[in-house]
Amino acid sequence: MDIHLQVPDGVKSSSLKISGSKSETNRLLLLQSLYPGISFNNASESDDSEVMRKALSANDNNIDVHHAGTAMRFLTAYYAIQEGKKTVITGSSRMKERPIGVLVNALCSLGANIEYAENEGFPPLTITGKKLHANKVTIKANVSSQYITALLLIAPKLEKGLEINLDGEITSRPYLEMTLALLTEVGIKHEFKDNTIFVEPLIDVTPVAITVESDWSSASYFYSIVALADVGTSISLTSYKQNSLQGDSALAKIYSDLGVDTFFESDTIVLCKNRKAKPVFLNLINTPDIAQTIAVTCFGLGVGCYLTGLHTLKIKETDRLEALKTELEKFGAIVEVTNDSLKIEPHNLFDAVNKEKPDHKGPVNTYNDHRMAMAFAPLAIKVPFIINEAEVVSKSYPAFWDDLKKCGFKIRTI
Repeated sequence: MDIHLQVPDGVKSSSLKISGSKSETNRLLLLQSLYPGISFNNASESDDSEVMRKALSANDNNIDVHHAGTAMRFLTAYYAIQEGKKTVITGSSRMKERPIGVLVNALCSLGANIEYAENEGFPPLTITGKKLHANKVTIKANVSSQYITALLLIAPKLEKGLEINLDGEITSRPYLEMTLALLTEVGIKHEFKDNTIFVEPLIDVTPVAITVESDWSSASYFYSIVALADVGTSISLTSYKQNSLQGDSALAKIYSDLGVDTFFESDTIVLCKNRKAKPVFLNLINTPDIAQTIAVTCFGLGVGCYLTGLHTLKIKETDRLEALKTELEKFGAIVEVTNDSLKIEPHNLFDAVNKEKPDHKGPVNTYNDHRMAMAFAPLAIKVPFIINEAEVVSKSYPAFWDDLKKCGFKIRTI
């Protein structure tokens, strides 16, 4: 589905309810499968979470996670401890290009039986579940946090628990802290000191009910919309916590430099455009998933940005750094990327005094990446354009285009 986007009458102030965090939901789905005493509400409605649900309840020995990287990593660890069960886990053609060797090596060092069905270091995997007796593992700290989280989620089911030694600088630390906070919430004890995490074993949990906080990554697109809108525009989003477990809650501080104030009212955040933006220089090693949104926002505002800590974006649904460069250049942006950084030069392409809008060359391609579609969408406030394969948003935010219509976006299927 290709769509044409425009905002002919400006952004409308509106109130929206955002579904639960995909990150929290997927962690809780796996923990619930290990410990049936766990229940939760406000779960994510994303494709990725639906993939997790189906895989965890399937009787089939062949599991296809499609584009869901989180599911691939979490389920690899999960199936490794399902004693006597043989599972083949695969995914899309892009998934077969995304490395998983670091996690497989870590699990095998604990005694897991995992084989590569095609190419060494990449899915698909053939996993024969067994009891893991070892309780210590070392893993590079600068890899995707999902590898480490996968180990943390199965750790309490190991007979001696698990000690994880993190080698080097930790990437996306807030996501590890989210996982540990959820372990605490369900009654699993752990210690995180220096670069070592120890999770105690636990046979069963006392029944517990948890409310999943709404997704901050999803909120990022509305921060971008408000930043690109006129002064005085506001959008309210529920349900959020001021003491959030999610690393992407850093949006509130980051977007204050881009002209947006955040006000907490009970379980609602109110985003208000109050002033002009200034250039941003950010290390996003803890929050790489919001890099695309910030980059597009800065370009639309005409302010420069320099983002670092982005090395994990190379192995996402697409190479997000190269994809950003390619698509922003269609609008006239001057972009430089390295293996872990992105720089956008300041410009005045969208300045109101300019009579002509930039001549963008061709539609925005999404590369099977939900965040490419959603990060670019707010730019329609400045100039109408087309997004190809817009349905990709269902991976994390199925209601995205409907919610944009409530904010004044006009969306026409091509």
